[in-house]
Amino acid sequence: MIRVNVFPGVQNLPLFAALAKGFFAKYRLEVELQFTPNSQAQRDGLAKELFEIAHAAVDNAVAMVEMAGADVVIVLGSDRSMTQLFVQPYIHSVTELRGKIVIVDAPNTAYALQVKKILLLNGLKPGMDYTLLPSGGTRERLEAMRQNKDYAASMFFPPYSFLAEREGLRSLGLAVQLIGPYQDTGAFVLRKWAQANEGTLDRYIQAYVKSLRWALTRANKKEAVEFLAEHLKLDLDTAAEAYEYARDPVAGLSPDARFDVEGFKNVLALRAEIEGQWGGKVPDPDKYYDLSYYKRALATLEGEGGTDG
Repeated sequence: MIRVNVFPGVQNLPLFAALAKGFFAKYRLEVELQFTPNSQAQRDGLAKELFEIAHAAVDNAVAMVEMAGADVVIVLGSDRSMTQLFVQPYIHSVTELRGKIVIVDAPNTAYALQVKKILLLNGLKPGMDYTLLPSGGTRERLEAMRQNKDYAASMFFPPYSFLAEREGLRSLGLAVQLIGPYQDTGAFVLRKWAQANEGTLDRYIQAYVKSLRWALTRANKKEAVEFLAEHLKLDLDTAAEAYEYARDPVAGLSPDARFDVEGFKNVLALRAEIEGQWGGKVPDPDKYYDLSYYKRALATLEGEGGTDG
């Protein structure tokens, strides 16, 4: 049994497909999927060994290492950031967020750092020019903006970005267009667990990548859309829109869940600049990830041949 903890979103399509199509079972794995309400709950849960694998913005793994002293390691990529900055209809530019409330998950990781950087590029500093308010995960933040029009902005990823747009919220752009390359979602684990369960982790990655290949194959769209609709409680039209976004070669899921080292360097650069971590100097990125498991898993898959199981 492997317990896997995630945020609701289209980035989990490979997990939904692997459970439904038996990819995990093929690799002798039983996986329990959990949704987390926010990143602090996820980070605390991983540290307490309440589950084995977390899939989320990998800056959370860096935060666990640097802020909580937890020995975690990133082992797998997923996407290069599908987040967009959304604002209420009465906001027309980033500069109009002066004096407003911007809602985030944890105020010192991942998408909060993205939005801080975007606003800083427009001359706005948190605590001085706007208020940063922790309000839960993406699904919870969208609901908060529905209920309270004083919550002026937040970062959303699919399918919640589609729902936000349909409800009249305005996108001011993709994060990667506004701040540059970014390694977003990935899998991270406690290093001691990875070392003690090397074969299990290798098989998990094999099943994940094989499921990703299956899910992004156009011929499997109908089933994949149904999995998204079921797990994320979406209508089929929204699920289909999310699926097409997931297949986008630039903004969607990374082929074979590759980890973008250059994008990850920008993750660290944001933390150094915005949070003043490491005295403002970007550290060696190698200490935060170990791709040996991924490389072995991919080599095994290539040896098996085929892409869709």
